[in-house]
Amino acid sequence: MVTKQFRGSPKEADLTRADSLAREIFSDLANKWALLIIEALGERTLRFSELRDGIEGISHKMLTQNLRMLERNGLVERTVHPTVPPRVEYTLTEPGQALRVTIDGMCDWTHRYLGHIESSRRHFDS
Repeated sequence: MVTKQFRGSPKEADLTRADSLAREIFSDLANKWALLIIEALGERTLRFSELRDGIEGISHKMLTQNLRMLERNGLVERTVHPTVPPRVEYTLTEPGQALRVTIDGMCDWTHRYLGHIESSRRHFDS
């Protein structure tokens, strides 16, 4: 994987450019599992198994991949406690909490317009 570096130039923050770091970050975060993980963590600290149990349908592999990506991007903090067996906990960082505000808005939007979307789909499909 090629990691792009942000040096403060506008082109690197331009989502319309295929080679921008901003677009890479947007691509990382714009998936259902990342959004659901951030929403599930909320203001809590959870263990891996608690996250997996709280997000119906997510596989062990997808949870692991998305937690690593969120940690790499500085949105989730992973804490390993030196116990036997090791206890690993996840919590949102400050940037993760800030992103959660946007995700909460998306969840509110979904609830508000779910009926409209369902009706539009039925109309379109008929």
